[in-house]
Parts: sequence; C-alpha cells; structure tokens
Amino acid sequence: MTELHTVGTNPPWEGLAGSERHAACLEAARAGDRRALDVLIADLTPLVWHVARGAGLDHGTAEDVVQTVWLALLRHVERLAEPRALASWLITTTRRESSRTRQRMAAQTELLPEYAEQVPSGDPLPEALAIDGERDRTLWKAFTKLTERCQTLLRLTVLAGRAEYREVAAALGMPHGSIGPTRGRCLKHLRGLYDDGDGAR
Repeated sequence: MTELHTVGTNPPWEGLAGSERHAACLEAARAGDRRALDVLIADLTPLVWHVARGAGLDHGTAEDVVQTVWLALLRHVERLAEPRALASWLITTTRRESSRTRQRMAAQTELLPEYAEQVPSGDPLPEALAIDGERDRTLWKAFTKLTERCQTLLRLTVLAGRAEYREVAAALGMPHGSIGPTRGRCLKHLRGLYDDGDGAR
C-alpha cells in the first residue's frame, strides 16, 4: 500500500462534488496524500454506516463492519478500476461484510439456559415489547412489498439524509435531482401499505 503523507499543494478535489470529488480523492490517496483519505472517510462513512445498519446489525457490530470496510479500501486502493464508482464499491463491500458478520454471529454457540437466567435483563416490559414488536412487524412486512429499488433507496436515504444524496445517486445510477422525489413517492407508498394494513397480510 502507498505510504500516506500530507501534501502541501491545493487539493485536487477542491470545488468538486459527488463521484467526481471522490474520484479525485481516491487518485490523490493513491499518490499518498493523507488528506484525501480523511476526506473520503468524512464524506462516505455515513453511507457505509447506514448500509451496515440497514442490514440489521446492531450499533456496535455496525461500527466493526464500517472499520473493516475502510481497511478493505486501504488494502485495495490501488486496484479499484473505476474511481468514480467508489460509492458503489463501498456499498457492495459493506453488504457483503454485513452478511458475513451476521452468518458468523448466527453460528456462535448460544448461552446455556442455566447461565442465561442469571444475566440481568435491561429489556422493556413485555407489554411494551408486544406493542412495539407488532408495529415493527407490520411496518417491515409493508416494506417488503415495495420494489427492490424503493427498498434500497429508503435504506440509504431515510437515515443518511440529504447530505448523502450525491453518493446515493452515484451508487444507484440515478440523477441526483430525482433522489428526493423518488424517495418521497416510496415513502408515500410505504405509508399507504402500512395504513391499509397490507403489511400484516
């Protein structure tokens, strides 16, 4: 891997946005500019984070996945064929790492019942869990009735917010200006499915 250092000249990504900015940062990082990697991490960590969380990982596990993904980028920074597709590469890598992590967690030996009973619980009362659980089940069933494109778009934008629209647009191959309106239509459709009770069927 290229040894990173701070370059004193004006950064080549200055004034750029979206995939063009990240491509310039990636090329600079390949040349060893430490600032370029810092910019990429600041710009794209929210996207990586929300992909990991969207895969169903808890907070701590998602943090581990995010770190693993950035380490993977460092290892492969010289081999990325298309710098403008960096956001897509990060999304794909995060999904794969999240899947591997969930499989490893599922394979772990469960705590024996006699020991589990001795562990104090900080969980909410059963009544609250039942209400929240039913609401969440209905919502997620409605969510699965959306198109795959809507599901992906909502996973990447509902939590990430407008600041990440350029990265989402690049990752999904959509015009930047269409992300907001499409997101709104997907949310409206989801709300309709939920209100009509279709998610529970």
